[in-house]
Amino acid sequence: MNDVGLVSATWRTLRRRPDVIVAALIVLLFAIMAAFPRLFTATSPRACAIREARLDPQGWGTPHPLGTDALGCDVLATMVAGVRPSLLLAFVVVGVSLLIGVTLGLLAGYYLGWADYLISRTIEVFLVVPLLLAALLLLSLFKNVDLGAGTFSVILLPAVVLTLFSWMGYARYVRASVLEAKNLDYVTAARSLGASDLRIMFRHVLPNAIGPVTALVPTSIAAVIGTEAVLSFLGIGVRPPATSWGIQISQGSEWVLGGAPHILLAPLICLVAAVLSLVVLGDALRDALDPRLTA
Repeated sequence: MNDVGLVSATWRTLRRRPDVIVAALIVLLFAIMAAFPRLFTATSPRACAIREARLDPQGWGTPHPLGTDALGCDVLATMVAGVRPSLLLAFVVVGVSLLIGVTLGLLAGYYLGWADYLISRTIEVFLVVPLLLAALLLLSLFKNVDLGAGTFSVILLPAVVLTLFSWMGYARYVRASVLEAKNLDYVTAARSLGASDLRIMFRHVLPNAIGPVTALVPTSIAAVIGTEAVLSFLGIGVRPPATSWGIQISQGSEWVLGGAPHILLAPLICLVAAVLSLVVLGDALRDALDPRLTA
């Protein structure tokens, strides 16, 4: 099956599943929220009045639809503002990790020999170290480093650390797929006709090896969003004055039993909805791309 046929078959499989449609709409909603926050609220997340602290949700059409937090900041505005750093961090980490993993996996699977040995041993070393433990250690060491207050600046350190320990899965999947794809008849024919290694790898081998990796992307984005929330909850992820769902959950956890559970529930519901939706998309994409499951 060619690339166009595979995409068409995958799309036909996915669109028949109601859970995939719902999950895609939820992810699209958060993407729009990150790109156009003013569509959801005109209130600034930094417009805080301590005299209005811990107001209960007032309903849509009121100044504070989801209430206010312990500092008097609008919960809806803060929640919307927290979408962009979380999604940007996830896309940066997954994008860079995918680039590194695909490149190294392609080299290891195609050339084997010393390249495969070196890359495989490096993967094993990084796999031994738990991601969360490594992130806690490294981000704690650089906790006092100030890179600025811009959106990209506040996610830079978490992005570097999470990327450092997130590329191995892609490399292993691509290596395994390349080992299978490089011995196919048309690849052998291209090699016998004098095609260069670079052309064979990127023109013939990689398109057939990238399928299994594609299914990992939504689940990986969900994992990064969840990890960022944990790191921010511990005070070493996205740091103020920027905000994220993890920071909101950390602040709201102090008021669950203090008469203001809405401070915690709003970002927590968003976090759970985003993570579960991405997991559903990842599982559905894996099923659609796996011929053993779709036959």
